[in-house]
Amino acid sequence: MVASNLFHVALYSAALIICVTSLIFTFSQKRIDKLQNKLYILVVSITALNAVSLIITEMCKPFALTDRGYFNVIKVSEMTYFLFHTALCPLFCLYVLNVCGGRTRKSMALNLLYASPFILTELLVISNPFTHWVYSYTENNTFKREWGENLIYIAAALYFGVSIFLLFFSWRALTPKRRIALIYFFLLVVTGVVIQFINIEIKSELFAEALALLGVMTAIESEDDRIDTDTGIYNRKALMTDLTTYIAGGRTLSLICLKITNAELVERAKGSDNSDLLQTAVSEYLITMTPRYNIYSTSPGTFIVILLDEGRDRALEFSQQIIDRFEKPWSFDETELILSAVIMAADVPERIKTASEALYMADCPMPAGNDKKILSGKDLDFLMRRAAVEKALNKGIEDQCFEVYYQPTYSLTDRKLHGAEALVRLHDSVLGTVYPDEFIPIAEQIGMIDDIDDFVLREVCKFIKSGIPQKYGIHSINVNLSVIECMQPDFIAHINSVTEQYGIEKECINFEITESIAANDYDTLSHTVAALKADGFRFSMDDYGTGYSNMRAIFMLDFDVVKIDKSILWSAEDSELGKIILENSVRMIKQMHREILVEGVETQHQIDMLSLLSVDYLQGYFFSKPIPKEDFIALISRERK
Repeated sequence: MVASNLFHVALYSAALIICVTSLIFTFSQKRIDKLQNKLYILVVSITALNAVSLIITEMCKPFALTDRGYFNVIKVSEMTYFLFHTALCPLFCLYVLNVCGGRTRKSMALNLLYASPFILTELLVISNPFTHWVYSYTENNTFKREWGENLIYIAAALYFGVSIFLLFFSWRALTPKRRIALIYFFLLVVTGVVIQFINIEIKSELFAEALALLGVMTAIESEDDRIDTDTGIYNRKALMTDLTTYIAGGRTLSLICLKITNAELVERAKGSDNSDLLQTAVSEYLITMTPRYNIYSTSPGTFIVILLDEGRDRALEFSQQIIDRFEKPWSFDETELILSAVIMAADVPERIKTASEALYMADCPMPAGNDKKILSGKDLDFLMRRAAVEKALNKGIEDQCFEVYYQPTYSLTDRKLHGAEALVRLHDSVLGTVYPDEFIPIAEQIGMIDDIDDFVLREVCKFIKSGIPQKYGIHSINVNLSVIECMQPDFIAHINSVTEQYGIEKECINFEITESIAANDYDTLSHTVAALKADGFRFSMDDYGTGYSNMRAIFMLDFDVVKIDKSILWSAEDSELGKIILENSVRMIKQMHREILVEGVETQHQIDMLSLLSVDYLQGYFFSKPIPKEDFIALISRERK
């Protein structure tokens, strides 16, 4: 063999090794189920087959002049090369279409139009032994190009052009890594093809293709950063990427968002070390219903399934199948648990228009009082409401949309004004007045609660500084405390700095902590409460009776006042059992030497009942609802007269 043949064999062998490496890696990663994966494997396999054909051709060339058998082997090898190599560009164009999120199943007419150049070139190759339109051999068995090969290059250029158009048409839908990989592929292949077309003795085309496909494998086909290794399903990063690509590609699809509402049950039953058991079990079930590549986990207990090119009826049917499964127990290492689930089914792009909106749906808590298992259509309007509330919150501080209301509290013994509770309202130009029970949980989730708490505290400090509360006999004003804020390391110093800035007496501020917060976090909170009480602030436990009652929490946090929730008072009017609960709650709190305030007082009968129990303070609509500061001042001034 001459040196040029050896060099060509080395170059083709390198291409073959690169292709085999790409295939081994792809199969070892078990990423072969998507159409995109199958197209990539097919393109790499054809490239490898071409490399084998060309290696055989180059090895036989030195002997073809003297041995007809070697020449026949060359003819078969080159025929095989042209047959398969002609299919590379059409297949890679389909691959790019798939990566860019386009729909591969089109009308028969469009499919025929797309395939026409490929069919024409394949017919040219198949008929070449008779027509010699693509290539021929000279009398000394030397390969010679014919006009048909130019048509093959033109067809390849057309498919290449379509691929480049798809790339730039879907530019925003692709991640930077995918953009670079595809551009790298195009540039490398074009360079190799042009060099070989200009000089057929420089066999650069196949090596360039193999090298470019290796780059595609590492940047696109390798999905380690998109997949959860334990379950094999995709993560929220993959959802963001894929959904953006589908939407940009004009795909219609349905999103099935599965939220397990008692996911913590598995961790309680099996321990925190087995927190992945739920993800694994639910993932394995979903894979039985739809291919793995349609399933995403956005957070523990939350899954999203994408149904491509499926209608609403199919989405609802799919959702009902999942809900039916959750009616049965789930087994976790011989422990059976009943899990609760809610599904949100949304159409794209009718209901969900962006990938961010899909993640918003996945992260959004279920609306209070929801009793439906499947939410779709108008059931999902709460997402729009929540988004509107978030928007109102984000502009609330800057546009001065928040206002502090005050609700007075009274001493039971003399019915005289004792104090007041500061309650924040949000006035939005679009939504109107938004109440705390709606916007406070959202503010906590989006990280705005600190700003709101700080606003309320400063407004209360200004009010106390004015001297008006003291003038009308108000001993302290209650300010609700966010556990998120008080867990911050500089919270104690911040509270002191605010009150000292306004120069008010610290005992005029009474911080309220909800019972459920105290019951869960009193060990951490005890230091904060003790430090602030030592500085002169007072503390109340709010909403006693609505959460996990914990007498130890009341004792450890050293509350001055315990506020009994209105639900206990109202139940005491309705039933003997409710009355027993109220009486025993009052008795226990008194034994712990805490003062008692009862919320929700609305009738004289309730006041008479509480008088028999000798509670300390009353609050409710019987006296006044929460009102703006000016109305509150007018109210307490009238009462003073």
